[in-house]
Amino acid sequence: MAPGNGSFINEFILMGLTDRPDLQLPLFFLFLVMYVVTVFENLGLITLIELSSHLHTPMYFFLFNLSFVDLHYSSVFTPKMLMNFVSKKNVISYRGCMTQLYFYCFFIISECYVLTAMAYDCYVAICNPLRYNTVMSPRVCCSLMLGSYLMTFSGAMAHTGCMLRLTFCDANTINHYFCDILPLLQLSCSSIHVNELVVFIVGGINIIVPSVTIFLSYVFIVSSIFKISSIEGKSKAFSTCSSHIIG
Repeated sequence: MAPGNGSFINEFILMGLTDRPDLQLPLFFLFLVMYVVTVFENLGLITLIELSSHLHTPMYFFLFNLSFVDLHYSSVFTPKMLMNFVSKKNVISYRGCMTQLYFYCFFIISECYVLTAMAYDCYVAICNPLRYNTVMSPRVCCSLMLGSYLMTFSGAMAHTGCMLRLTFCDANTINHYFCDILPLLQLSCSSIHVNELVVFIVGGINIIVPSVTIFLSYVFIVSSIFKISSIEGKSKAFSTCSSHIIG
C-alpha cells in the first residue's frame, strides 16, 4: 500500500495512551500480561478444538473461528502499542498505518459476524433440535463462515481503499494509540465526504445486521424455552443455551 499521489506524509506519530513518563512502564507490563494471556488462551482453545474429535461440532467450529479472530485482532495493534511504551518516538510508517487499519477493520468486522453465526447456531439448537444436524451441517457452517469473511473483506477493503485516496499534508500526529478511521480522517487535508459516507453505510450494515440477527435469535430462543411445558425440558434448553453463550 503506497501513499496516494497527493499524499505528502511518509510516517505518522502515534500519541499513545498517555504522555506521562511515570506511567509508561507500568502500562507496558500491564498490557504485556494481558496480551500474553489472550494469546495463550486463544491458542490453547484453537489447539484443543483441533485435536479433540468430540469437539468437532458446529458450536466449537464457530468458537474456533472466534478464537482465531480474537487472536489476530489483539495482534493487530498490541505489539506496536507495547513498543511505543518503551520508545522515545512513537512512529508508524504510512504503509504500516494503512496495513494496520485494514487488518483492524477486517478482524473487528469478522468478530461481529462470527458472533452472529454463533447466535444462529444457538437458535437452531433450541428451536429446531430435531433438525439441528441437518440444518447445521458442515457445509452450512462453512458457508456461513465464508459469507462472513467475504462481508469482512469487502468492508475492510472499502474503508482502507477510501483512506488511500486521501491527501495528508503537514499534520501527522494521530491522537490515538493505533491507526483508526476517525483519527486519520481528522488529519486529512482533502475532502473526506466519501469516507464519511462509507463509514456510515458500511459501518451501519456491519453493526445493524449482526445486532438485529443476534437480538432476534435470542428473542426466539427465550420464547421457545418458555413454551416448553416440562421443567426438565426447560432445564435442558437453558443448559444448551448457556453452553452456547459461555462457549
